[in-house]
Amino acid sequence: LKAGKISVSSPIGRGLLGKEVGDTAEITVPNGKITFEILEITRE
Repeated sequence: LKAGKISVSSPIGRGLLGKEVGDTAEITVPNGKITFEILEITRE
């Protein structure tokens, strides 16, 4: 996350699967909930 990359196999990555640019996602993590806004999607 700090490097601007999220693995699709991580809990956050799995929560973002199927989302598109402009979408938001609320993902439950061990420390609570995090809301993400999808700004860009790239594949490497």
